[in-house]
Order: sequence, then C-alpha cells, then structure tokens
Amino acid sequence: MLGHMPMRCLIVDDSAIFLRAARTLLEREGIAVTMASTSGEAHRLVDEIGPDVVLVDIDLGKESGFDLVAQLAARVPGDAAPQLILISSHGREDFEELITESAARGFLNKSTLSAAAIRRMIGNGG
Repeated sequence: MLGHMPMRCLIVDDSAIFLRAARTLLEREGIAVTMASTSGEAHRLVDEIGPDVVLVDIDLGKESGFDLVAQLAARVPGDAAPQLILISSHGREDFEELITESAARGFLNKSTLSAAAIRRMIGNGG
C-alpha cells in the first residue's frame, strides 16, 4: 500500500448540492475529489491537479458537457489525458448518440455513481 496514490477525480457540475453529495460519497470510497462548476474552472483544474478521471455533467447550465469533453480531449495529449466520463440525472438513452460520438470513456447516471462504477468504467480494477 506504500506509495499508492488515491485516484484523483475532478467533478464538473453546476449543481452545488450534487457536487457536495458526490464528493462525500467518493471520498468515503477512497477517491480524492476536486470540484468545478464551470468549464473554465475545469480547464484550470485539469492543468493544476492533472486528475486521473473527470466526471462531466452533460447539462452545465448555459454550457454543454459534450463541448467540455471535446475541449479536454483535444488539449491534453495521449497518456497524460484524464479519463473522461459523462454524468447526468437523465437516462443514457436520452443522449445515446451524442455519448457514443463523444470522446468520453462512457456514461454514468448520477444515481449509480460510485468509486466502483468509475473504476469499472476506466478499467482500473475494482
């Protein structure tokens, strides 16, 4: 266990209530969480902390989570790039085509969010 770094996760969501709940849940499960509520903050934090995974809400108020995923995927090259996962309180079927075409690794419904679900999606064991 020595030298084992916890997974670093950035959650981008315009709901402060969801951010707090998700941070509490994931930190309890051993993930280090940073939060952003706008794409501008998200870009700054990706540069600052180099997260392993970024959870991006599809509906960021006036902004689009799909746009943010595309921007993040385009600006961080190769192995340094964080894994991008889209999240929403809506069902996957509402966005199926956009999710499939996006640079995101996949989609998680907010109600099923957990450290195990994130690890499964990025293939990081269980």
